[in-house]
Amino acid sequence: MCSRPLVPFQAGRYNSVAMPIMDSHALDFISYSYDQTLRYGVKLGQLLKPQDFLGLSGNLGSGKTALAIGVARGWGSLESATSPSYILVNEYSRADGAELHHMDCYRLSTAVDADHICVDERLESGAVLIVEWPEHIKSWIPKQKLWVTMSYITEDKRSIQMRADGNRFTQLLAEFRKNAFQHGSA
Repeated sequence: MCSRPLVPFQAGRYNSVAMPIMDSHALDFISYSYDQTLRYGVKLGQLLKPQDFLGLSGNLGSGKTALAIGVARGWGSLESATSPSYILVNEYSRADGAELHHMDCYRLSTAVDADHICVDERLESGAVLIVEWPEHIKSWIPKQKLWVTMSYITEDKRSIQMRADGNRFTQLLAEFRKNAFQHGSA
């Protein structure tokens, strides 16, 4: 008998608790608190390399910025990460000179708007890119990426769905799965 209760299935929605996906390109799980979301972000950030693209999708309040703050910590940012909502891009550095750019594209609506934030140039410079609301700049998103979709469940709980596109991100996802879900990890 299953020791955890099954979550009711909502019409038209995937229920990761009741039906886990066994796929090397996908991972679905639940974060039970803000702090746990930060810890998942730290584990993810530890795996990022230059020119990696991490898209964070989800409604307002779904936990995208909390995950991004954890990612910046795990990556080794010398500065504390904050939301770039009103300035579009926050740039962080590490002791070795590497850069992480955290972008919020919520207010962008056209390809011209996206061009102004220089996605291509940022990737070519070797920076890691974390992009909240990446669906607003679809034409600028690289083919190889990690796409994270977050959903609000309750005040504390968030659904997190990760999808890897390309070998680099399939390997990253496998490492994240191993690091984040070993007994007592997150």
